Amino acid sequence: MLKIHQIFILKFLLLFATSLLVSSIISYIALKDIIIEHNKNHLKHAIEFMEMDLKSVDDLESFAAEVNEKTSLRVTIIAVDGVVLAESDADKKEMDNHASRFEIMQSNSQDYGYITRYSNTVKADFLYIAKRVIYKDEQIYLRLSMSLEQIMYDFYSLWIKLFFVFMVILILATFISKTMSQKVVYDIEQITNYLDEVSNKNYKAIIKTKYFYEFLQISLLLKNLVKKLSKNERKKSKHMAKLRLMNKQRNDILSALSHEFKNPIAAIIGYAQTIEEDIEMPQNIREKFLGKIGSNAQKISKMLDRLALSVKLENGDLILNKSEFDIGQLCAEIALNLKSKYRDREIRVDAAELSVVSDKTMMELVLDNLVDNALKYSNGDVFITLSENKISIKDSGVGIKEEHLQKVTNKFYRVDRNSWDNSMGLGLAMVSYVLKLLGSSLEISSEFGKGSTFSFSVESMIKS
Repeated sequence: MLKIHQIFILKFLLLFATSLLVSSIISYIALKDIIIEHNKNHLKHAIEFMEMDLKSVDDLESFAAEVNEKTSLRVTIIAVDGVVLAESDADKKEMDNHASRFEIMQSNSQDYGYITRYSNTVKADFLYIAKRVIYKDEQIYLRLSMSLEQIMYDFYSLWIKLFFVFMVILILATFISKTMSQKVVYDIEQITNYLDEVSNKNYKAIIKTKYFYEFLQISLLLKNLVKKLSKNERKKSKHMAKLRLMNKQRNDILSALSHEFKNPIAAIIGYAQTIEEDIEMPQNIREKFLGKIGSNAQKISKMLDRLALSVKLENGDLILNKSEFDIGQLCAEIALNLKSKYRDREIRVDAAELSVVSDKTMMELVLDNLVDNALKYSNGDVFITLSENKISIKDSGVGIKEEHLQKVTNKFYRVDRNSWDNSMGLGLAMVSYVLKLLGSSLEISSEFGKGSTFSFSVESMIKS
């Protein structure tokens, strides 16, 4: 298979040679016509000079010989009846009557008669011109002719010179095309070597095309493409690392979910078996066990609801149902509900009445998660404050290390030993996402070993 530079040079030479051949043929024909036309004009001017000199001529034979000697042209002077009166190149007595010669007949109807034909007298091809003139009050014909052999000799001499010029041009064109081909090869090799390096993921390889603008454009496009490939490769590496991390986190989450579901399910099974086996169990104990079964079932239901909500948030299927409510009162209700779960803990609420327009169910989820986390991961009091249109939940628990602070709201992210994702890796991720839907954002400030504060603004939710 031919390479591109070989195809280029072959096609270039073929095209040039074809163009040269066609131009040579055309120039050959055109040049031949030009030379013949030039000689026609030469004969025309010569015959006009003869006509002017004819007035003072007495001897036509001497006149014909004199003109022939000066111009090297064959001179024939013919009477009106076709008889040859004088001839420079032959014996007039042996010549036929010329009345029927084409050039003579044509000169009767036109100023000049022209023809190129074979001469039976001198046995050669000639270019003839004839003109009817008046000599001593009588009509005669002046005829000049030139050997086509001489005309073609002049033509071929000129043509050989032109052909030599064409050959020089062809040699120069071959040299130029070869030089261009070498430059094409250089630029192509630069590109192919660069692509080889890139295929081996050497994105820092250098490409230097320097001869052709098109190859320079290709090299620039390739550089931009390689930059994108390099960037995508880095993104891919980061994405793969992130996927590995997420897979690890998901495995941890599955373990946590298994643990979270296992405990209430085991409790439900245990209480149900005890009730089933102890027929004579006192009524108050039976009711207590049934209550335990109910509370554990509710716990499982809440965990399932949380998982379902997480899926909705991830798929963007959550539709907000906004209404007007008192967010200060909602804070108090959340504290009261969680107080029943954490009986030995203090939840202090400092929230005045403030009417907002938002999704109450989603806001309840946010507050419940944040306050429940604060209670779960601290031993002291938890404070809920509403100040300057900003809600803050503060605890005095273990706090969060700085390297985990920006990641705790990521889905499935879990801090080692301390599960700030509500044991499922979903709590704070859902809180952060829901707050964005509600037009706010979660702010976290924490000092490891001293506690954390989770806050968000309700400025955009206040009824105007």
